[in-house]
Amino acid sequence: MQNFRQSCIKKNLYLRARILRAIRTFFETHQYLEVETPYRVPTQAPESHIDPELSGSWFLQTSPELCMKRLLSAGYERIFQICRCFRKYERGQKHLPEMTLLEWYRQGADYNALMDETEDLVRHIAKSLGSGETLAYQGQTINITSPWERLSVKEAFKRFSNNSPQKALSEKRFDEIMGLSIEPKLGQKKPMFLFDYPVQKAALARRKTDDPEIAERFELYISGLELCNAFSELTDKNEQRKRFEQEMDFQKAMGKTVYPMPEKFLNSLDQMPPSAGCALGVDRLVMLFADTQNIDDVVAFTTEEL
Repeated sequence: MQNFRQSCIKKNLYLRARILRAIRTFFETHQYLEVETPYRVPTQAPESHIDPELSGSWFLQTSPELCMKRLLSAGYERIFQICRCFRKYERGQKHLPEMTLLEWYRQGADYNALMDETEDLVRHIAKSLGSGETLAYQGQTINITSPWERLSVKEAFKRFSNNSPQKALSEKRFDEIMGLSIEPKLGQKKPMFLFDYPVQKAALARRKTDDPEIAERFELYISGLELCNAFSELTDKNEQRKRFEQEMDFQKAMGKTVYPMPEKFLNSLDQMPPSAGCALGVDRLVMLFADTQNIDDVVAFTTEEL
């Protein structure tokens, strides 16, 4: 029967709508302005692990990050956006080439403040859905009472692998070890923030003052599911350019297309105040509350159905 899958997931789409309403309510009550930025852009932030989709001579956005940070530089203090983003080659049980992303940015905050705010956001959504202080996901009970656990990347490598972050980087096995040995074990009974990444794995994040080899970046995991990526923003134009140049070198070495340097974004950093930002995958968040391991279960149409 045509559209049979869509009939089967109706309750999940109703759930998705309730989650989107809860997200907007949370940010509106926290004095955030909802903004919209263009989906079609002349360039992206150079990141060697993300491949954009072409749209004529421009690109479909992989993230609204650069435009939203330019708004921070223009004086907007708290902004959020729920939008579609597009990334080539990202298709799997937890990935879609066209996904829904929530991004928010806040002046005067750092990554510690955004960990607190992310925790408050997810707890607000759970409360609005009547979930209480626990979530049931794939046979597990996740305790979401505050405070949530926080684990540094260095400690995670020590606890879950026979390696260190720097050694893994030198062996070009960082992502492999993270994906296979570490991430599946995170947030199993209580949500966990994984924080303090090597600066090589945080192209747009600020260095820690007391340890310049570490960047102020975190990700949130619940039952092994990665939900968001966030950091204290790098506002040094010269260092940001160097980071982008390094990413471009990686792209060239891998035979990927290298797109233009985002000069307007770089020039705006002179006016950008200390800030922090977070990108959260809405589809994965709905997966969590819908208690499903398959991202197809929470979207109306997949690419293959069009």
